[in-house]
Amino acid sequence: MKYKAWIVGIIALLTGSSLTVAQEDVAALAAESEAYCASTARNEPTAPSTVVEKVDKACSLLEKEGQAAFPKFQGEGSEFIFDGTYMWIHTLTDAKMLMHPIKYKMVGNLYTGLKDKSGKRFFVVMNQICTDEKSGWVEYLWPKPGGNDVIRKISYVKTCTMPDGTAVVVGCGLYNYDEAALTNLKIQ
Repeated sequence: MKYKAWIVGIIALLTGSSLTVAQEDVAALAAESEAYCASTARNEPTAPSTVVEKVDKACSLLEKEGQAAFPKFQGEGSEFIFDGTYMWIHTLTDAKMLMHPIKYKMVGNLYTGLKDKSGKRFFVVMNQICTDEKSGWVEYLWPKPGGNDVIRKISYVKTCTMPDGTAVVVGCGLYNYDEAALTNLKIQ
């Protein structure tokens, strides 16, 4: 179902149609991704190096396969959903969400104006980090998968270019972390 939902969802997004079946499939895939994400949560903190390695792998995949790789970031069993977290992909130029495995309604929207509860325009910060340094860390307030509680999230973001020339930002956040492991990171 994972690939079918993604393809039908992209067709609906590109054509502007309101295909109920497509929306139901995409919503079901998002629910599956969120449930799987919650099931991968561990008691032990996730090391920042684990997130960096996964994002590096995701960028390599996107540089080779482009949007055709998006289904690999969603659904039960995805290697890019791990330790109670997930990856998303947005454009570097305007923070347009291209793929979010859990919050499917974000796909296709621009997020330069989005602020967290503290007023931080964190997508702007992410894109600035990726423009200036190609990768880095940003903190903001965001809901933890499987719940509605907004907590501190520390995300690693990195830019890469897909085969069609689109510069994207791949991000992955830490919800469960050891404060000591964060001390050497430059977090914005």
